[in-house]
Amino acid sequence: MRPAPPLGAALLVVALAAPLLSARAEPPNDEGWRPFKATWTLSGTRQLLPTEGPRPAAIVHLQGPLVVTGGEGLGRGFLGEAFIFDDGGSLVVGRAVLTDGKGDRIYSSMKAEPVGTGRKATATITGGTGRYAGLEGTFTFSWQYVVDAEPGEIGGRVADIEGRTRRAPPGGAGVPR
Repeated sequence: MRPAPPLGAALLVVALAAPLLSARAEPPNDEGWRPFKATWTLSGTRQLLPTEGPRPAAIVHLQGPLVVTGGEGLGRGFLGEAFIFDDGGSLVVGRAVLTDGKGDRIYSSMKAEPVGTGRKATATITGGTGRYAGLEGTFTFSWQYVVDAEPGEIGGRVADIEGRTRRAPPGGAGVPR
């Protein structure tokens, strides 16, 4: 297995590739769902608290570019920011906000396995602002790699985000769980 590229190099590749990406347009299905795919490169901080178990509890704050690589109905690039809480046991939850170049936002909540290479997460899109007002959906991902750069610093990359979005139907039927 090849070692992961330095986080700075990964961020540079994503930043340079973003304008060159072209998405294949996929028509929405009968219920208005539009599939999408994306990548997300993140860096930030992690604070640890010892627990009685083998893993410490953690509060993680991450941010970085999210690039939509397939689908339609979303912008192509966002600044993603996430707060994740890991209780050191079985609870890992978080919130994320994606902000496009015009300042419009997509909000989501997450449930995950502990943050680490190959670990998985599921997110529910809970709304948005501007052009994303009334948006609902879901997405899943797993960490391609996670790097502990310096004490208290963390970075990583998610290369396989897959999800779907739609405008909430009248009456607020919501996202199926």
